[in-house]
Amino acid sequence: MASVDHQCKQHPTDAHKHDGSSPGGPVCPVHSPAPEEAKRTRKALGRHRDYVKISLPDGRANRLPMEWWKTLITFMYAAFNLVLTTVMITVVHERVPAKESSPPLPDKFFDYIDRVKWAFTVTEVNGMVLVGIWSLQWLFHKYRAILGRRFFFLMGTLYLYRCVTMYITTLPVPSMHMTCAPKLYGDSQAKLQRVLQLISGAGLSITGSHIMCGDFLYSGHTVMLTLTYLFIKEYSPRSFWWYHLLCWLLAAVGVVCILVAHEHYSVDVVVGYFITSRLFYWYHTMANVQVLRSSPNYLTHTWWNPIFNFLERNVQTQVPCSFCWPVTWPPACLKNPCKKYSMVNSVREE
Repeated sequence: MASVDHQCKQHPTDAHKHDGSSPGGPVCPVHSPAPEEAKRTRKALGRHRDYVKISLPDGRANRLPMEWWKTLITFMYAAFNLVLTTVMITVVHERVPAKESSPPLPDKFFDYIDRVKWAFTVTEVNGMVLVGIWSLQWLFHKYRAILGRRFFFLMGTLYLYRCVTMYITTLPVPSMHMTCAPKLYGDSQAKLQRVLQLISGAGLSITGSHIMCGDFLYSGHTVMLTLTYLFIKEYSPRSFWWYHLLCWLLAAVGVVCILVAHEHYSVDVVVGYFITSRLFYWYHTMANVQVLRSSPNYLTHTWWNPIFNFLERNVQTQVPCSFCWPVTWPPACLKNPCKKYSMVNSVREE
């Protein structure tokens, strides 16, 4: 190498004549690329400079997998417990004492507020409106699969608890105005018809399907009003205060009207709200605080913790308030698969 450098220094004129460049200093043919090759390299770099793009995977999308099959499992779980609730209502109805022999228990709220006939209709209308609002919000949410399985699991668990409380303690009717259907005793076929009637009418009094008594502790209407409001508020932008206030008013008025109509004891409503709100907060605390899943704590002592780990194992971050159209057009299968590569193809053609 030393001899080559020496040659370059000793014969600058020859090197200049060899490459045909303009005068301005000696150029060594050993250290400099050939002129034609250098031009091709510069041309290639200039051509590809605007088209070379490296796409990195979206980390958030990978940390929030849809897993619709889990959502389907929780839907079946909720549906089973709703059906079980109707069966339990039919069973408990046979044990409710007659109001003539067992009058309503004393209730402090009833002592001060007289019954309003149309109040329970307001409760059920508000409940249907909240369920409709939540259904639309869920449909347009980007991560609707995660929200769906959370909602179905909590609703199914709450109605499972309700089956237990109804069965172990049967309260007398809360008001003398209530008219209960006659008891069927051992007629299993008639009981089955009542279960199907209750399911077909969604368990609502305004549909005429709820003609049985005994499902007092705790209030299922309070569960649905509270649960839908909590989900609406949790998975909507914090700046939508007017939206949250409207839904809160619908839920609050609905709960109060349950008592104004004398359809439930006050303790039914209080217990229903407490269990629903606590279960919602416990579940979402564990879902949103990742460290609580790996480290032992009192929240992991719940019986449903293994189910929680199964449902939330792959959800590694808090679900953001992100919305999109539920159906895109044209579908991905009809889009041109070569469109995203058009720039690369144009470079190759050049």
